[in-house]
Amino acid sequence: MTKSTDHQMPELDFNTPALKRHRKIRALKDRIAGMGIAIGGSSVILAVLLICFYLLYEVAPLFSSAEIDAKASYALPAQDQGESLYLTTEEQSEVGMRVAMNGSIVFFSVADGNVIEVIKNPREEKVTAFAVESDTSHLMAFGYGDGKALVAKHSYRISYPDGKRKITPFVEFPYGEEAIEVSDFAIKKLTVRDTEDGLTIAAIGDSQSAITQVNKETNFITDEVELSEQSEPLPFVADVASMLISGDQRYLYVATRSGQLSEFDLRDFDNIALKDNITLFKDTDAKLVSMTYLLGKSSIMFADSSGRVSQWFNVRDDETNEEKLTFIRDVKQPVALVGITMEQRRKGFATLDERGLVAIYNATSTRQVIDEKLSDDTARMISFTPRANGLLLEDSKGLHFFHVENEHPEVSWSSLWGKVWYEGYQEPTYTWQSSAANNDFEPKYSLMPLAFGTLKAAFYAMLMAVPLAICGAIYTAYFMAPALRRKIKPVIELMEALPTVILGFLAGLFFAPFLEENLAATFSVLVVLPIGILVFAYLWSRLPQQVRWLVPDGWQPLVLIPVIVFLAWLCLALSPIIELNFFGGNIRGWITHDLGITFDQRNALVVGFAMGFAVIPTIFSITEDAIFSVPKALTQGSLALGATYWQTMTRVVLPTASPGIFSAVMIGMGRAVGETMIVLMATGNTPIMDVNIFEGMRTLAANLAVEVPESEVGSSHYRILFLAAFVLFIFTFVVNTIAETVRQHLRKKYGSL
Repeated sequence: MTKSTDHQMPELDFNTPALKRHRKIRALKDRIAGMGIAIGGSSVILAVLLICFYLLYEVAPLFSSAEIDAKASYALPAQDQGESLYLTTEEQSEVGMRVAMNGSIVFFSVADGNVIEVIKNPREEKVTAFAVESDTSHLMAFGYGDGKALVAKHSYRISYPDGKRKITPFVEFPYGEEAIEVSDFAIKKLTVRDTEDGLTIAAIGDSQSAITQVNKETNFITDEVELSEQSEPLPFVADVASMLISGDQRYLYVATRSGQLSEFDLRDFDNIALKDNITLFKDTDAKLVSMTYLLGKSSIMFADSSGRVSQWFNVRDDETNEEKLTFIRDVKQPVALVGITMEQRRKGFATLDERGLVAIYNATSTRQVIDEKLSDDTARMISFTPRANGLLLEDSKGLHFFHVENEHPEVSWSSLWGKVWYEGYQEPTYTWQSSAANNDFEPKYSLMPLAFGTLKAAFYAMLMAVPLAICGAIYTAYFMAPALRRKIKPVIELMEALPTVILGFLAGLFFAPFLEENLAATFSVLVVLPIGILVFAYLWSRLPQQVRWLVPDGWQPLVLIPVIVFLAWLCLALSPIIELNFFGGNIRGWITHDLGITFDQRNALVVGFAMGFAVIPTIFSITEDAIFSVPKALTQGSLALGATYWQTMTRVVLPTASPGIFSAVMIGMGRAVGETMIVLMATGNTPIMDVNIFEGMRTLAANLAVEVPESEVGSSHYRILFLAAFVLFIFTFVVNTIAETVRQHLRKKYGSL
């Protein structure tokens, strides 16, 4: 009897309440996860964009044009005293001062032109010459027809009656109200220079010239200052337009209207000699309009009737070791100039041409920040306020006061990225020097040394890290025993957790002195270690198989450890012998004196080792993962076809892993470029441009760490530091973009393997 049974498949119901509920929950989780990922990704992109826009927001004012607004216009205060010989204001730009043609000093309100006080010249004689030492010193000199000169100084006293500020102007006479006898002829041109040691006055008449020194000596008993005068004749120069005495009273410059400059050496006062004759204007019929010192009394600015303003300062000749007044740069307006005025706290100046047009420049950056018509063709004089936030202009209608908004004139693309000839330098250079001890300092904001230092540090770090990291990753992922790999890889990756400040500290305080004392050993290791490892590998391959088989396959690196330690110790032990026999006992002295290479203890070599040590874990980890992730079927197929392990590695594994390896190198480079503490502590932190491996550098990131806390918020220095940060941001962005592009190309090329 045959028994048959029917097996019926159970029906699956996918619409049970439980399954429906499960699908709804899973769909909700998917939506939440998708929204979370989208929000997270968008937030990252938004954060990066906000950083970029904030940097641009801080940088943008650097390149904005100046603005000038009219604030007040009124008739010339105390007009009956005559036109102005000189215009200026006090610090707050509330009280103005002008010296009238008759020698009277008129103080007035800048806001409305009301006269505050008129101080008559103490001498009733006609003023035949007038000179101002500088706007900052407030010192003036009046010359008279009897050959005498009176030195005066305008000052201001601030008080707060009833809680309100009151500025009281007054005039003092530091050398007495009795005029100083300068010459025995009528003075036509005059110049003055005052220092702590004494006063120097030079005067020129119709056919004679003379110079007088008033020496100050302190009586040790009474503490009174005693004055002694000494006068000497000067070689006469005809048709003089202007004169200047250098800030250190070493030279006297006499300029003619036709542009011939005579330079006299005043160091031997009893025997004043003509040092040099200089032609200021070449191939032109221009006439000298003004000669005055720029802030700092180093640069002389010459304005002429062709609309040109040229800057000259002394440059030391390497052959003669003598200073020579040298043309540096110039700016030009299309029409003749009427006047020029200097800023009192920056290397800026303003010109006034015969159209009544005012142009404001910065001497260092040669940047024109404004060019605006402020008057008609009767304008005759302009003057900056002490803070350069105001401008006084005099024309036939009276006085006009303008507010000037000009925050960052010293910044231009040429000053940031090009060579600039700074005062006191022998030639144009790339220089970063953002501060100094004196108020006459010329800021030097070239970003080239910082960008160069960034690339230099990254180059030497990558030079050390890339070969070691990639070769180590190749061996670890492909040749090393799995058990040993599981121990080695975490240890190397753990190196990345070391704080870079600790690495910088050790590099600067321990490794840099050690490297300096053992230079011969260091270079010996770089040569002996690779050769020694290759020799040991050759000898190992020639040992009997029974000996080699004692070390399991993939554990051979452990055998190399004592070899490497021995070779390093041998090089260190032989270092004195190598120095004595090949380098005269002192390799650093041999590098410095025989090769002429500057040696700094904290240099690029130290940075290369220290920062390379910090970058190696990043490159190693990503490269090792890329190589280890190559499908085993590819390597097994290559070996099955008869290829060796090395051929399989070079022909199959490396091309397949090349996108990941390239990404590892680029990420490591980004880490090296943005590194701060190591380069800050392990280098001399000097912003110089020198490829010398024994010289230090300063990177963009290190410069930000050092100077941002000390910079004044909103200043040019502050905003240029943000520009440096933006440059660093752009650099890493470009590097990462190139890396991603190349990685995608390599993936497409080798993805079919």
